[in-house]
Amino acid sequence: QVQLVESGGGLVQAGGSLRLSCAASGRTFSSYTRGWFRQAPGKEREFVTSIRWSDGIAYYADSVKGRFTISRDNAKNTVYLHMNNLKPEDTAVYYCAARTTSISEYNVWGQGTQVTVSS
Repeated sequence: QVQLVESGGGLVQAGGSLRLSCAASGRTFSSYTRGWFRQAPGKEREFVTSIRWSDGIAYYADSVKGRFTISRDNAKNTVYLHMNNLKPEDTAVYYCAARTTSISEYNVWGQGTQVTVSS
């Protein structure tokens, strides 16, 4: 069974930084795209960023452009989310997800990691 395991969440002051990691475990699988989503209390889950595994092309939500960076380590089958200049509105549970083919939805999800930004 394939699993995505997030780590790196925590409590940080506004203006601070965190790095989240998302490692694949279990049966080896290849991601077409790996992405990060987040869900704040009382809100729907929203897209944050994604990276195409083959060429590293990345996409970002407008709310995080210039502050967040997604990167990947092919050898470790791990994706990272570097978050800088964090704001209280970034507080949410962050989920890693993968699309395993070019035509699939995000079909593998992690359990989520909490990020809390204090003002």
